[in-house]
Amino acid sequence: MHLTWIDYLIIAIYFVFVLGIGYFLKRKIKSSSDFLMSGRSIPLWITSMAFVSANLGAQEVIGMSASGAKYGMMTSHFYWLGAIPAMVFLGIFMMPFYYGSKARSVPEYLVLRFDEKTRGLNALSFAAMTVFSSGVSLYALALLLKTLLGWSFETSIMLSAGIVMVYTLLGGLTSAIYNEVLQFFLIVLGIAPLVYVGLHHVGGWEGMKAHLEPVMLHTWKYMGNASDNPMNVDLYSMMMGLGFVLSFGYWCTDFLVVQRAMVAPDMASAQKTPLIAAVPKMLLPFIVILPGLIAVALTRMGGDFTLPLKMDGRVDYDMTLPTMLSHFYPTGLLGVGLTALMASFMSGMAGNVTAFNSVWTYDIYQAYFNKNASDDHYLRVGKMTTIIGILISVATAYLARSFNNIMDLLQLVFGFVNAPLFATFLLGMFWKRTTSNGAFYGLLSGTFGAAVVHGITSAEGKGGWLVSTPVHVFQSTMAQAFGIAIASWTTCFIVTILISFVTKPKKDSEMVGLVYSLTARPKAAKMAWYKRPAALAALVLITTFIFNLIFY
Repeated sequence: MHLTWIDYLIIAIYFVFVLGIGYFLKRKIKSSSDFLMSGRSIPLWITSMAFVSANLGAQEVIGMSASGAKYGMMTSHFYWLGAIPAMVFLGIFMMPFYYGSKARSVPEYLVLRFDEKTRGLNALSFAAMTVFSSGVSLYALALLLKTLLGWSFETSIMLSAGIVMVYTLLGGLTSAIYNEVLQFFLIVLGIAPLVYVGLHHVGGWEGMKAHLEPVMLHTWKYMGNASDNPMNVDLYSMMMGLGFVLSFGYWCTDFLVVQRAMVAPDMASAQKTPLIAAVPKMLLPFIVILPGLIAVALTRMGGDFTLPLKMDGRVDYDMTLPTMLSHFYPTGLLGVGLTALMASFMSGMAGNVTAFNSVWTYDIYQAYFNKNASDDHYLRVGKMTTIIGILISVATAYLARSFNNIMDLLQLVFGFVNAPLFATFLLGMFWKRTTSNGAFYGLLSGTFGAAVVHGITSAEGKGGWLVSTPVHVFQSTMAQAFGIAIASWTTCFIVTILISFVTKPKKDSEMVGLVYSLTARPKAAKMAWYKRPAALAALVLITTFIFNLIFY
């Protein structure tokens, strides 16, 4: 990629702007709550955009384009099946518990509903997952800058990590959220023109269809048998693995995204945050997945564009989008496109780091090491944790090199952490008989079950570390991730129920506001019917259903 001074100027302006946001917000950081939770004062439209952008990091912008090239339109299941229904469920059913309990984090809800050991287990696993995900974002950005600009891997990591560290330290969560909104619009403006240009070169939608197998253009049609589609996933695995376990496990329990709704100023705004965010979310496949399909079609046309290859001859799907930017964008627009990619990486990294520092400060340090320190002390701990989280992210960036699709890697991680956690939340929120011991040992068994399944199965050369010959060989890493998620959720669900039947639950009076049957429903008085969360949820679900029909 050959950048001119104009392109570098655009990138420099972006860096100055994000640092300026942090500097401007620095004066508002006066307490640990301001730094870690934004004082619960962020406007609805900001929380909604940040809710989308917090997930619009490297794993989505680069990973979804890579999956589009590898799996075709089936990748849209990560949105129309694996995101929207869960976002609606979060807004309608779960936010009243999160927000109403006044919990500062997802693990803190667990201590209110269950006990300290359950909170501690989730806090530790979530902290590990966030810095790992942050490391994936760093790895992808460093690889991008090394490949396109010739920068060294180490220089790229240090530069991007340093910028995120500075603006997060200056403005805390508020700085990260406002930068996420900026990054959302940058990503859309920087990548959307590529879809238009790419479709033009390939001859429009019909031209693209002419160069792709029909299976690459449908979402449901070829899922009767796993061997009939490029993702090698059957209908049950897709519906249960992604549509239920992974999607609800991520969107309903992952503090990274839930935190964006929890900082809203009131209950109605907290409920509406994921519902409003679902609108741009359902449109994102046309921006982040289509470039992958276009890249495959262009390669098969036999022109001067080809999908990039790794040194071992395999297709490097993660470089699909950067290669298209380099090929099609002229000077100036190339700088905008590259800035959009950098924004996506830093957005994902900042989101993970701010979630990590909140959980570490509130749910690990304050809960187990120093319960009665001053607020200034916790503010200092939060800032120090930000630095430590970024340093750990730098270390974990080197672990992502063995995967040729970072989405495969992240779904595997979610299967270990989020899948069993969703079973715990589902039972804890909607079955008052769920006990503290049931929740704790259910979580442990779910994670253990995920490890066992990963150890006795393999996919694309990964897994099977427990046995000399794998019990089952999945045709794709994604299919293995779905299978692990299903096993993890099911194990946690069953073990939690069994142990709950033989242990004593909390008194009903201790679970008011934490369990569905013991909590008053939020009132929507003095609000027009079309402004109520339920009406917005219905509109979102109907629109999503229509998209599924169109691309059936």
